[in-house]
Amino acid sequence: MYLHLGSGALVEKKSIVGIFDLDNTSQSHLTRKYLNLADKNGQVINVAEDIPKSFVVCRDGEQIKIYLSQMSTQTLLKRNNEDLIF
Repeated sequence: MYLHLGSGALVEKKSIVGIFDLDNTSQSHLTRKYLNLADKNGQVINVAEDIPKSFVVCRDGEQIKIYLSQMSTQTLLKRNNEDLIF
């Protein structure tokens, strides 16, 4: 199964490590440092057509990718859980 992050970007759900709100988490200097380092290493992929609201950390084997999305964490979590039956 895949999760649509916006702008035609899809990621495998099983590769998702976490979905984070950019406004809340970027208040921490550790998160800012992590994102800056990941950007310098070419691991950040901006799929936002506007100002990003969230970021999604994905792992494929040893490779880490961070996707910046214009969608809120609530929207992404809702999309992620749509195929689950409770």
